[in-house]
Order: sequence, then C-alpha cells, then structure tokens
Amino acid sequence: MAVENMPRQPAASLSEGMDVSQMSASDLIQWITSRSSVSSAVYVYDDVEQVGFGVLAETWGSLLETAPIIPLQTRAGAGLSLVGRLSEDTSQDAVDGSVLTVYTSPRGLAVMAPSLSFLPPASSGSKLIIQVPAVTPVGEALAFSPTLAYLATTLNLLPENITVLLSATPQESVDFAALSYELDSHAIHVFDHYSSAREIGHELVLRSTARRQMHSLSDTLRYAGYAPLEFAGDKHAHTVLIFPNGPLALYARHIVNRTEGLAMVIVKVLRPWQNDALCEIIPSAVDEIHVFDDVPNDTMQGPLFVDVFASLYDPLRSDRVIRSQRITPDQTQLFIAYPSQFASHILTLVKCSSAGTYIEAPSSSTKLLFFSTPGVNVSSFHQLVRNTFSGAASVRHIVCHDAFSNSGGLTVDRVVFTPKGDAQDFTPLPGIFPLGGNGKADFTCVLEPNLLKSHSVLDDVNPGSSILVLTSWSPGELLANLPSGAATLALQRRLRFYTIDPNSVLSHVPDTTTRDFTGSLVAYLVFLRLYLGRTSSEGLVRKIAQGVAPTTFSSDTFVKLSSRTWLELVQVQLPADLSVVEGKANSTPLKHFEFNAIAVDISESERVYGESKVSCWHEAAKHLLFPSAFAPVLPTLAGSKDEFSPNPLLRPDLPERTYLVTCAVNRRLTPLEYDRNVFHIELNTKGTGLKYAIGEALGVHGWNDEQEVLEFCAWYGVNPDRLITIAVPGGEGRVHTRTIFQALQQQIDLFGKPPKSFYADVAPYATNRADRLTLQFIGSPEGSSTFKKLSEKDTVTFADVLQRYPSARPSIETLCELIGDIKPRHYSIASSQSVVGDRVDLLVVTVEWTSSGKQRHGQCTRYLAGLKVGQKVTVSIKPSVMKLPPDNMQPIIMAGLGTGAAPFRAFLQHRAWLSYQGIPVGPTYYYFGSRHQSQEYLYGEEVEAYIQDGTITKAGLAFSRDGPRKNQGGVFYLCGPTWPVPDVYEALVGALVKNQGHTRESADEFLERLKEEERYVLEVRFTRSFANVTNQHAQVY
Repeated sequence: MAVENMPRQPAASLSEGMDVSQMSASDLIQWITSRSSVSSAVYVYDDVEQVGFGVLAETWGSLLETAPIIPLQTRAGAGLSLVGRLSEDTSQDAVDGSVLTVYTSPRGLAVMAPSLSFLPPASSGSKLIIQVPAVTPVGEALAFSPTLAYLATTLNLLPENITVLLSATPQESVDFAALSYELDSHAIHVFDHYSSAREIGHELVLRSTARRQMHSLSDTLRYAGYAPLEFAGDKHAHTVLIFPNGPLALYARHIVNRTEGLAMVIVKVLRPWQNDALCEIIPSAVDEIHVFDDVPNDTMQGPLFVDVFASLYDPLRSDRVIRSQRITPDQTQLFIAYPSQFASHILTLVKCSSAGTYIEAPSSSTKLLFFSTPGVNVSSFHQLVRNTFSGAASVRHIVCHDAFSNSGGLTVDRVVFTPKGDAQDFTPLPGIFPLGGNGKADFTCVLEPNLLKSHSVLDDVNPGSSILVLTSWSPGELLANLPSGAATLALQRRLRFYTIDPNSVLSHVPDTTTRDFTGSLVAYLVFLRLYLGRTSSEGLVRKIAQGVAPTTFSSDTFVKLSSRTWLELVQVQLPADLSVVEGKANSTPLKHFEFNAIAVDISESERVYGESKVSCWHEAAKHLLFPSAFAPVLPTLAGSKDEFSPNPLLRPDLPERTYLVTCAVNRRLTPLEYDRNVFHIELNTKGTGLKYAIGEALGVHGWNDEQEVLEFCAWYGVNPDRLITIAVPGGEGRVHTRTIFQALQQQIDLFGKPPKSFYADVAPYATNRADRLTLQFIGSPEGSSTFKKLSEKDTVTFADVLQRYPSARPSIETLCELIGDIKPRHYSIASSQSVVGDRVDLLVVTVEWTSSGKQRHGQCTRYLAGLKVGQKVTVSIKPSVMKLPPDNMQPIIMAGLGTGAAPFRAFLQHRAWLSYQGIPVGPTYYYFGSRHQSQEYLYGEEVEAYIQDGTITKAGLAFSRDGPRKNQGGVFYLCGPTWPVPDVYEALVGALVKNQGHTRESADEFLERLKEEERYVLEVRFTRSFANVTNQHAQVY
C-alpha cells in the first residue's frame, strides 16, 4: 500500500520545448533513463524496438545530451557483453564506474537471464538496470498481450543481487523507472507498455534524476511513497486475491473495492521476496487465498504461488486454503480485451454476486473513438479536445494499430474525458473503454471511409450516438457502400451518420498553410457542433475553437474555415424500413480490430502483410551481411558434443535439424516397359554428421517442379525473381528472405492438397461475385459434399483452386501464408550405417495417377525420381518403431510388401554384418510380396545371396504362415501399404488355429499380447493417390 504524506523528490526538468502533458509514461521512462546524468550507456535490443520502445531515446541521442545509445540484437548469450563491462577483471568501465541501462522485451529478458547469473555485486558507480516494457505477441494472430508469462521461466535463473519491480499505473511506472537507479542492487523494472504507460493525458510528476547515494529497497520505496505490497478491499475479508502488479491487478482492484467480503494484495516487488511483509498484510480472518500467476501454459506452476505458499502455509491451520490460479497468455489477452469476462471469472471463483461490480468508467465520462490508417495524423484533433476540456476534466488518450487486417494498417484512437470531480481509482483505458462490442462510444469518427466496408467499426458505438465520416462520398454512395450487417446495426441502434469532405472545405479557404492541422481542425469543429447538440451555433463553435486552437492563420481565415465547415456538414438519412436494408446482398464478413502493433512504419519500398512481405534487394543484403541476426536459434541438447554443428541457414523455415546430402546413385530397379517405376537411391552423407539407427526413416524435403512453378508465376502475374520475406514458423519474429520462385519451389505447398478452410480463407479476395459465393459455399458446412468431390475425386491442388476461381487473387505474400509449407515425406531407410558407412539408401516408387483428365504426380517421389548424380538434397531423420530386438538371438519374421521391403534390407545387412563379425544371430524369416517376380523382385540378387550364406533362414515370395517356433520370443514385422494388413492378420490367425490348436478368440488374444510386448510390429503407409499424403508413415501396434 502507498505510504501517505511522504515528501516527493523534486521534479526533473525537461529540455526546452518538451511538454510532459504530451508524453506518455513510456516516453518519460526513455527520457529519464537515457540522461547522461543517469546512465553511462543505454543498450536497446531489437526486439523491444518492434513494440515501439527505445525509438525515442535513439532520436534524442542524435539531438540532445544523452548517454550513448547502442543498438543490439537479441540472441542466445545476450547479456554476456553487459556482464563483461561490469566485471573488474575484464573491463576498465567497472573500475571507472559504469551504470548500464538496457531496454529489452519480456522474451529478450528470458534470453538474457542465464547470462545475468555472472553479474558482479552492484555498487553506486557500477550496476545494471533493465527496463522491460510488458507487451508480447501471442496466438496465431500475434495479438499483443501484457502477459508476464516469460517471468515464470526467468525468475529462477536470476541471481539474488537483482531486484525485480513491477509497476502498473503511469505515475508508478515513471517513479519505479527512476528509483531503480537509487537501489543498492541491480534492478529489473517491468511496466505496462500494453496500455497504462502508453496513455497520454496524465499529469505526471518526474522524480529528480540526479545521481544520489544508494539505499536499500525498503528505504527507497518508503522515501518514494510506496510499499512492496499493496492491500485493497475489505480489511475483514475471508477471501484474498493475490496478483502481480499489472493491468489485471488494477482490473481486480476495481472489482474488489466494490465487493463486500473480498480483498486483494498487489505484489510490486517480486525479488527479493517479501515474506514478512506478506504475513503482516494478510488479515488473520482470511481462510481462502487465490494466487494469480502468469504462466506459459496451464500445466506449469507459477513462481508467485510457490512464494506465497511458502510464506503463508501453516500445517496447524487446516481451515486456510491456498489455491493456484494460472493465467496463460491467451487468457490474459482475453481478460484484458473483455473486462466483463474477467469480472465474471473473478466473481464466479469467489462465489460473489456480480451486481454493480463490472469494470466501467464513471457514467459522466464521454468516450470518443477514431478509425484511421497509420498515415493519417489526427494528433492535433486530440490535442484540441484536451485543450477544450482539460480545465474541468481529465482527458485520456491511447493509440493502437492493427498491421495485419488492412493493407497499410489500421489505427484506432480511444479518448475518454471525465469530470475531475468524478475521478476514480486508476483503471487502464482498455478496461473502461474496451473494443469488441463493449466499447459504447459516444462519438465515432471514421477518417478512412473504406473501413466501413471491411471492418466492424460500428460494433462499439452507443445507441443514438453520432458517426462522422470524412469522405467525398455522397449520402447515397455511403449507404451503397455500407454492408447490410452494418446498415442493420445502424438502424437498430438509431445511429446518426454525418459526412464532410475536408478537401472541399479547404478548397474554399486557400490561404491555410498547414493542411494536416487544418484537416484535424475541421473534424474538431464538427465534433464540437455535435457534442453541443441543440445548443450549438456556428458562432459558439467558432468561439470555443478559437480559444483553444493555436493561431496558425488569421482571424478572417478562421471565420471562413468555420463557416464553410458548418455549411459542408451533411446528415445522412438512413432508410426508415429495416426490410430495405436486410434485402441488401450479403457481403464479405467484416473484420475485427486486433491490437498487434504499437509503431507502424510506412514505406513505399516494402509492404507488410502478417509477417511476410515483398521486399526490395537491400532486405536480402541485410540477411547476407548479418546472417546471425536472422538465422533461427536451434535448441542445444545438454551434453551434446556434435562436431558437425547444424546450419540454420540451410533451411531457416524448418524447425528440425536438417542435413545437406548428395545424390550418388539413382537407379531404376524395374524394367522401363513396366508400369511402376521403382528406383533405388544412394545419398552420400560424408561430412554432414548424419547418423541414423536401423529402421529409422529419412525425411526428404522435396521441391515442387520447376516448370510448373514458373508457369504458375506467369499466370498469377508475379515476377519470380522478386524477393519475398517470410516468417520462420515458431521463430519468434525471425524471418528469411528468398526470391518468389525459390519460395514457391522449395517451401510453399502450392501443389499440395487444400483443406476446407482454404476455400473460406480465399473467398474474400474474389472480385467476381460468383467465384466468391462458390468459394464461400465450399468452405461452409453445407459444401461438404462438393469439397469431398474436389478433394478425393478431382484431387485438386491449391493452384487448381486458384485457377478454377481466377478472380480470387490475394497478394503473393498473403497467398504464401494461406497455403503454408511443404511437409517432408518420410521414407524407411533401406541400409544399415554399420555396413554402408557415410551413405543412406532409399527404395522408392513413383506415385502417378489421372484425375479429371489431368496427369497427377506425387510431389516428393517425382522430385526424387528426377534427382541427378551430384545434386544436393535436404533431409532430416525421423525415429521409427521398426527396431531390431535387443537380443540378437531372438528370431525375427519380416513381411515386406513392395517398397515396404526397404527397412528389412537394413535388417538383413546388419544381421549379415553381425555374422561376419562372428556374433551369433537368431533365425531370420523373410517374406516378400510383389506384383510380378520377374519384374519387381526388389533386391532379389541380394536376397538370394543372403539365403545362400544363411543370413535368411527361410524366404518366401508370398505372405506365409508363421513358423512352428513361436515360443522362442520371436518378433513379427510388417512394412508396406495399409490395404493388405487385414489379410496378413487373418493369415496369422488361420496359422495359429491350424498349427497351434488355438481357437479364433484365443488367436486374437495371442496376437494382442504380441502387440503389447512389441513383438507384432507394423509400419504401414497410407497410399491415397495424392501428392500431399503419399509416403506419410503411420506406426501401428
């Protein structure tokens, strides 16, 4: 809880011309920490710049007197250089004194944490201060979340000489950033960059940043008016919630202060843990404690619960229960976006009534909502609103961006002003003004009219409120462009639409000089007119505006501008009959805003879509010059001493360990006139470090056909030599750049099998109505039979779908994201490394079929069949259930059907090698089935040789019965396609009934026991005639 009546340190001064009221807490944190009087150097990691933090400090570094600003890349071992600078044995900086400031994200802190264990003790002139803006992309949509889940895995790695502070409100964030430099330890300060610290409009006070003598944590907090733990709610409560400080803690405080019998503790200091303070602050009557922990997943125990449990658990108090409430990043994002769901979750948990406890702004508040694009500057409008109401109201403003759902981005501004007498405990703005249908905006301004057609901008408006659209559209054109769902909503909520064309207004006032500001002034004049309602007049609106607007032009010009704005404003009359609106044709579903960007760069040289983008040549140059910055970080196994280090640049889009091997032999085994092309491949692995065990499978990362890719590029109208930057799956923001041709040939599954969702995903891009409706139908539940025909009978590919519905043409970078990557095809290895050495052999049959009159090919078998000697191939290793028994004397029975003989060739090679070494081996029974012995007796010469030297005890060219010596612990293997499995099983049951005296039931039970003992092993593949599923192995026991 805050300590009252403590003297605040004198305010720090800003440079001339810098207005604190125009700065957010995040901006001020950069100002405080980048001063040369505070820091010796500021290290800005690249991951934190991606969330819009550190950019201002870098800008100031070139204009003002700041500490040196040093950009760094987030990578494994991040932090070691900082430790080195503070270590006296390795750095003169430590001797001279050096206070280092670091800006990094929660993920960057997790990467840095192992290095921090080597930090030397802090001193007044030598310490490390890490400022961490808490905002993290989560989920498939990469929406931002203020989750602290990364701390769950970081805290245990930190040394004891680091203090961890958590702040939540804007003033608290600024204070904690400053006082972290006064501590007698190293410090990590985590603040809410998701919302609170980015809000503008708070009257923030800056602490003096002059270096002072260090103090202990308790003294520093006390002098600043804070305590490590804050108590809120009923002092006689029986139930207490414990939260780490952050936006959810402030949401919970809003609820607790309005709920009888409920209290909470907000933890503001995570390390060192405040054991005694917690025991003192918890009321003695409390019998139920809920500890809320941010965790990566719901199976992980959070560190806060562990600390609380260790402090409060009393084996003599059986009536007190301490419960863990784990909050995953997705849940944090959900609760932040929908505060009512969070309130329901809390109240349901503690079994309290929900009446009157939902999170909301005072009823006297006014909420303004703006939809625009990042290129539109509306900051002047918000400043005019603040100037208008600042004397009597607090005006809060926050900006969020959606970089993915709209070409060029989408910007949403939320403004809330509340009479100062009605102020309440601080709650982050997204809590009192959420989006997603709960915002209840009193005034909405749409500065980009096309957003009405693509996004659900009306979901958050109050019934009866005003919608201002800045557009050149006539009222009729606006109604025609309004989707049916939006028009219906507008009628149901009795919304009032107004339009004005700022360009038309400005054309009548030619002597204005600053058009950006003038455009904002036009919107502001309209807002005043609508806000004042019936009491408004052109003269009154002009008088108010002149009182707050800067004098950028003459009084006469202002009069012209005001009067012209009054004349140009048009109210749009909506149809009175709802059936007229409902009769409009259904349009593409409207998109919802997702907060996934804080800073959006606008550049003509690159367009951003999701995490893929078409780039210019210098983007590739960056990847070539600085490969370590863009290559994915591969996990290192403990104790691994592999002399052949993996090269992540080989295939940066692949998460698994890959090897680049060389084709040494590609030989057809069946006659040319035979209708099945079965071929033998030998791949040279020398110098790659590739190791494999008997029975394992080789994953081949095949390419699409070159000519087909070039033909598709020509048809789609894209330059195959242009560069495209694609996100690395699971690479946490890492990307790689290649040409469009390389991406479509080597990575994107263009000729693979599209799922049902692809039809729905691509439908919004169809400009032809028939194409769009057909794609929507196929992707809907009602289109299941049509989809089944296309998928199973016509076996269409992604490319086929696009060519059937040619008006559906998303951009090439969007298309790459919609299709996804080629999956590796796995082939049983047909060799034993103990015999062949630096080589791996494969036995492959090409897959070809005809559908809808078109010749089809298996993607990977076609690629392998076309390999030339000397050509490089990217491969990986996949474990398998096909393993030799541990006892070499155990009998083995192998049944290979066609190319299913591949792993048994390896088995036979190994057993022959054991015999050659003089090691006894048990009986080996080998059965092989094929269409024609004369044409498809695969590896027949080798098999005959093994029969002659006794490696094979018995061989047969048909599916044969099991031998009489089953009681010797033998193992039966079957490898091949799935279709003969039932026949083989029936043959085994028949053999047991006929030769071993079993009944049908006892034979089934006997084979089930063999399965449980892993002595009846099947490795079969599904051979549906489609490229995307051919040679995908499934292990069956």
